[in-house]
Amino acid sequence: MKLISFVMMAALAIPCYALQGSKAEVFPSKDVASQLSALVEKAKASGSSGATLGDYKSHAIKLSVRTGSGGAEVHGHYDDIFVVTQGQATLVTGGTVLDAKTKADGEITGTKIQDGTSQTIVKGDVVHIPAGTPHQLLLHGETFSAIIIKVKETQ
Repeated sequence: MKLISFVMMAALAIPCYALQGSKAEVFPSKDVASQLSALVEKAKASGSSGATLGDYKSHAIKLSVRTGSGGAEVHGHYDDIFVVTQGQATLVTGGTVLDAKTKADGEITGTKIQDGTSQTIVKGDVVHIPAGTPHQLLLHGETFSAIIIKVKETQ
């Protein structure tokens, strides 16, 4: 009976121990806005730029700025959640990735999506793109930025 009690107490203590090292992180809006502004200048030269706010075991929080359309992509191991912070874009999802190339990490990239579904996304929209879903952002001459949360698959 004492052994069962000890095992139960140990099992309950493990999650508490794991939580001891964790802490909440706040990314103040003025700091995020400042980083996004700096990324705009970099994106003007290359079409896109990004930064990581935090990278954790189960997910990462990133900033993304685009001044030009991106290629098609399919993430093999994580979902994307976008919170659009500036501009608008056409999001194309589904369909077939043309000129598809698979990278070592399971990611697929290509030139564009054929036969996908298009929808306009604008500042304030929240978008969820599940792992395995072809997607592409098409811009129409304005800067587009978003906070992106990349949620890793659990096995």
